[in-house]
Amino acid sequence: MARSLDDVHQQIRKEVTGRAETLWDVALRLHADPEYAFDEHRAAALLTDVLEREGFAVERGVADMPTAFTARSGRGRPTVALLLEYDALPGLGHACGHNLIAAAGLGAVLAAGAVLDVGDGSVLAVGTPAEEGGGGKAVEVEAGVFDDVDAALMFHPGVHSWTRAPLTAQVQYRVGFHGRAAHPTGNPTEGIDALAALVELFNVLHALGRRLPEASHIQGIVTHGGTATNIVPEYAEGRFGLRAATTDALADLVARLTTCAEGVALATGTRAEVERVTVRYDHFRDSGTLSERFAEHLDRAGITLGAPTPGVYLGSSDIGNVSTRVPAIHPFVAIMNEDASDHTPEFAEAAASERAREVLLAATEALACTAADVLLSAELRERVWSAHRAPAAGER
Repeated sequence: MARSLDDVHQQIRKEVTGRAETLWDVALRLHADPEYAFDEHRAAALLTDVLEREGFAVERGVADMPTAFTARSGRGRPTVALLLEYDALPGLGHACGHNLIAAAGLGAVLAAGAVLDVGDGSVLAVGTPAEEGGGGKAVEVEAGVFDDVDAALMFHPGVHSWTRAPLTAQVQYRVGFHGRAAHPTGNPTEGIDALAALVELFNVLHALGRRLPEASHIQGIVTHGGTATNIVPEYAEGRFGLRAATTDALADLVARLTTCAEGVALATGTRAEVERVTVRYDHFRDSGTLSERFAEHLDRAGITLGAPTPGVYLGSSDIGNVSTRVPAIHPFVAIMNEDASDHTPEFAEAAASERAREVLLAATEALACTAADVLLSAELRERVWSAHRAPAAGER
């Protein structure tokens, strides 16, 4: 006799309840031992060891990243990926709650894998390093990790409880100016001040910022400004972070930065170099249908998600790159009140709190139930993919 979705959901909730202490222990162990971008060796070992003991087929070092992994239960399509983040913030530890993301993804694949039959398809845990800087998911996308995936699911702890994540596209560029050294009093007319050119670029970008569309901005720092006060700087360099509401808008912003740098170089007699220095994070495309499913499942645990506040953006993430390839969700679930902020010592403390434990277990259940919905309903998959293939608002 075919099982109903309600029966599957009930079995999943029992599986999560039975693993509650194990999942919380994993979250606390990650929290107590923070590791940083592409160096999360102990975290990856902890997670893959658990998955291997549970009978998952584990592949380590995927996409040529030593701390990336996949772990599969089941066979063939359809396939749902649960994403596990586990890097921390230098100096702050798990002040973005990635210990909870990893534990929830782990619990969701374990619960779904225990309940679903082989003929139902596959659940796939994807270990994704370096979300805070490095873009492990973007690297995995390009390596084909998500090519045969039907949906990608994760949640993020935060200070809001929102069905979807308003996440912008972002990238960083290096701008260097080459001038000519000279003595500032002995032969000043022989010098070409590269630092003056860089300062002028900051001024031009400040003026440009007044005319940029919502969510677009450029934030820069000086990374090299000369070697001594009695030498006209022959080289100066800045690093610039660019963000925009969409990936297309980000491309326009990069073009403006390049034009400004070249214009300043022409005006100052310097030579400009503009070079991308990070992986580009695409903006996040939410699968509304799947986000609603997640919210419905979470509501059964007494946590209600609402719509994001219009005009509010919460940074960027490499989940955006995944969402360009497959339907994806990235809801926020609050572990602190809205007057707080992540990326703070207080948020790091909250990521090991009793409220965090409650959110972890509720989100784990909701993720696993949403995964089961995708695997067991061809109609849902078709609806989700149809929406994913349609052009999104604001995209060319």
